Amino acid sequence: MSEIEISVVVCVYNEQDNVKPLIDSVREALKGFSYELIYVDDGSTDNTLKHLQESSFHNLKIIELRKNYGQSLALMAGIDAAAGEYIVTMDGDLQNDPFDIPHMLKQSKEGNWDLVAGIRKNRKDGMLLRKLPSKIANYIIRRSSGVAIKDYGCTLKLFKKEIAKDLGLYGELHRFIPVLANLEGATISQMEVKHHARTHGESKYGMGRTIKVMSDLVLMLFFKKYLQRPMHLFGNFGVIIFVIGVAINLYMLFLKFQGQDIWGKPLMLVGILFVLTGIQLITFGIFVELQMRTYYESQNKKPYQIRNIFEPTQSAQSIKKPLH
Repeated sequence: MSEIEISVVVCVYNEQDNVKPLIDSVREALKGFSYELIYVDDGSTDNTLKHLQESSFHNLKIIELRKNYGQSLALMAGIDAAAGEYIVTMDGDLQNDPFDIPHMLKQSKEGNWDLVAGIRKNRKDGMLLRKLPSKIANYIIRRSSGVAIKDYGCTLKLFKKEIAKDLGLYGELHRFIPVLANLEGATISQMEVKHHARTHGESKYGMGRTIKVMSDLVLMLFFKKYLQRPMHLFGNFGVIIFVIGVAINLYMLFLKFQGQDIWGKPLMLVGILFVLTGIQLITFGIFVELQMRTYYESQNKKPYQIRNIFEPTQSAQSIKKPLH
């Protein structure tokens, strides 16, 4: 069994003013626990990394990514580096409260839950740009995926190690972590957690993410319903397309026998394009996703690159390890 009970993974991008207060809060909240705090600097362009190094202590590990890869891959980097029996993910903007972690750990142990997801109580965000779109997205995801999580947007979650390590957070699938965990057979619980207003920095979330959520949802539905039986999706769809195409071609052949010139008729072109373009556009996107997973997983590669890892030492000073 690992000597570290809890690994707390925090992904940050330009959060220099929030680094020290959050580290202090985590240290206070987890007194008496065996834990590590893993910060993933996702290509920050301000002094976030500098503030992290200045705040270094023996429980802190800092992972510096070469560029901004996005929250999903940053989370993957932190989870891959985690050594704890339980892995906690949380935002680095001080809106999540580290003092909720012990309660989540207790709930996980008492109910033997693989994942405890947070529900932001009295959420301190704007109604029009944050709360309302979030409520709509949560409803759509719940209804579509069948995984009844109330707050998909809450980053504060606690996992058992074996579940977190197998999530496969490619692309921008961090919003669908409960669905991914459900695909791995995880048992999932929820609990209300505190939520604080942002006091430093600017939010990285906006309305532009809504379209990404919808496109990712289509992918998640494929993973949940058709990953192990894709022929039930592509076969049925292909048969319908094929039958329509055959019907159009038979009709055009009938017109040809009637002595009509069918070359160049829009209906003939529609019949051909309907079959070819529809199949190509849909299958291309999904097959590329599957090929990407096969490429990385079969070769044990990661879709991110780490520039440096700062390991803790007995003297509580970090040592910079360049990666070649």
